Amino acid sequence: MLPILMYHGLHRDAASRGRFDAVYSVHPEMFARQLDWLVEHRQRSVLLDEAMAGAHHVDERHVIISFDDGDVSNVDVALPLLAERGLRAEFFITTDFIGQLGMLAPDDIRRLAAAGMGIGSHGRTHAFLQDLHTAALMAELDDSRARLQAICGRPVDALALPGGRGGERELLAAQRLGYRHLLGSVPGPNRRPRRDAFLQRLPITRTLTLDDFAALVQWRGLPPRWMKARHAALQMPKRMLGNDGYQRLRERLL
Repeated sequence: MLPILMYHGLHRDAASRGRFDAVYSVHPEMFARQLDWLVEHRQRSVLLDEAMAGAHHVDERHVIISFDDGDVSNVDVALPLLAERGLRAEFFITTDFIGQLGMLAPDDIRRLAAAGMGIGSHGRTHAFLQDLHTAALMAELDDSRARLQAICGRPVDALALPGGRGGERELLAAQRLGYRHLLGSVPGPNRRPRRDAFLQRLPITRTLTLDDFAALVQWRGLPPRWMKARHAALQMPKRMLGNDGYQRLRERLL
């Protein structure tokens, strides 16, 4: 089993630096408590290269911490809290967001890389990849990867699907471009993680309690079942409305 935690921004409230999201902005104090729980329960945070090198026999104490989008709180808040505890994380960055208000700058990305963190792609524009024609899809993935490699000076071979939207076409396109680690957002424990499929992740939201966090990491009890049921229930409106329509509805509801 390989739990992969999916974070976005870490914000006290809507006035915090960065881009606050009512669902996905985790309070910094709760994030610190979650990290402390991992340390206390001897969960070792690893990067994708290490985890997948032994994918045929995953260490039950391994966990991957990941962040999407590239919010400035990744370096302001997450980095020092991780470093204090000797933990590492993967940061998936949308490259057109780099340097925008509330988002990481190139020097921030270099700082994350220098601290031993993983740097991966979250697309160039954050477009839903399955909505793009093939040429645009390839450009989205290739341009993002090239820019991140130029910034941090090392290979970038991990991709997290923007919005979790993608299937076999997107997986094969990413593999052709040299991506080796492919992450979606379908909830699950990765009991048998594979390089030829999207890895499952566990979305960590603002209202998640510490007890429920522990249940997700251990994949026990009601929280995992509730998360899977919620994800399945949301697939119908996504199919009916399409990605853009569903996203507009979500924004209005929030």
